[in-house]
Amino acid sequence: MVQTAWLLRGDEVLASVEVVDTLGGRARQLLGRRSCDGAFLARNARVAHTLGVPFTLDVAYLDDSLVVVVTVTMHPYRLGLPRLRARHVLEAPAGAFERWKLRPGDQLEIEA
Repeated sequence: MVQTAWLLRGDEVLASVEVVDTLGGRARQLLGRRSCDGAFLARNARVAHTLGVPFTLDVAYLDDSLVVVVTVTMHPYRLGLPRLRARHVLEAPAGAFERWKLRPGDQLEIEA
């Protein structure tokens, strides 16, 4: 199931976000797209990939409380390393995290 919501940091709206919480949804979320607007949050995921995604992504690994553990930039057709402290993966177009000033330790929220 895909849920559309808002990605927040405090009272600041960062972007619209599509939230997926199934394995099938995570596998298909960016496949076949030439670009993306907003962000994607894969719940219950510890690894990210850009296999079948023809553009570069900013990826944030989040803990149980949606605190950013680490951020990376992933180029097309790559497989990321699992992050043991991560429970969720946030993906956005390359450059988004810089615009949002997203850093490890930031507390994020999802609001429907």
